[in-house]
Amino acid sequence: MTTKTPLLLLPGLLCDRALWEPQLAALADVADMTVGDLTRDDSMAGMARSVLAAAPPRFALAGLSMGGYVSLEIMRQAPERVERLALLDTSARPDRPEQTRDRQELIALAKQGRFKGVTPMLVSRWVHRMDQPQIVETVTAMTRRVGGEAFIRQQTAIMGRPDSRPGLARINCPTLVLCGREDAATPVELHREMAADIAGARLVIVPECGHLPPLERPEAVNDALRRWLATG
Repeated sequence: MTTKTPLLLLPGLLCDRALWEPQLAALADVADMTVGDLTRDDSMAGMARSVLAAAPPRFALAGLSMGGYVSLEIMRQAPERVERLALLDTSARPDRPEQTRDRQELIALAKQGRFKGVTPMLVSRWVHRMDQPQIVETVTAMTRRVGGEAFIRQQTAIMGRPDSRPGLARINCPTLVLCGREDAATPVELHREMAADIAGARLVIVPECGHLPPLERPEAVNDALRRWLATG
């Protein structure tokens, strides 16, 4: 009997298990998957500690966007526990000043009780295939489930994240770097940068896709993750 790889999936800002549902269904034959809870902490260090406390001793790790930031923090805290790493639609860079200002404005809206107004703005930034109502509805439902209070904690953690670029060269496990070609939130060049600095990293760029490939182009993501899980 083939042993399944423990695979920890970390969602992005305002996302939950639904982000990874296509992978949970398609990869069940090769991976024992769990989705981390990134809603309770307001720092990257805290999120990483919470994830590690609930994780098996050794695991494969895949994170999208904010989940990628947490994955890079896990590589600082406990690299010996990560068998392989996948970074999807994320960045190793810290926030730019204008990004921090934008996050602060969104936090202010949430604190004013106007969190529902935040959702359509973010969905339009994240989803390339806005002509696919099921994708838009799935993302919108995730944001509502996560809610305003967790959104504030998550944005606070994202704003305070460190520059992860100095640590990329120390990553020595099989690594996949994947992004949507039309990702406006974390563009392709950020992924080329990460892949260039991680020895042996494989770069996959998914066409006709925005910031959420697991939902927008699940077949491409499933194929890339399956190949990554089989890498020796």
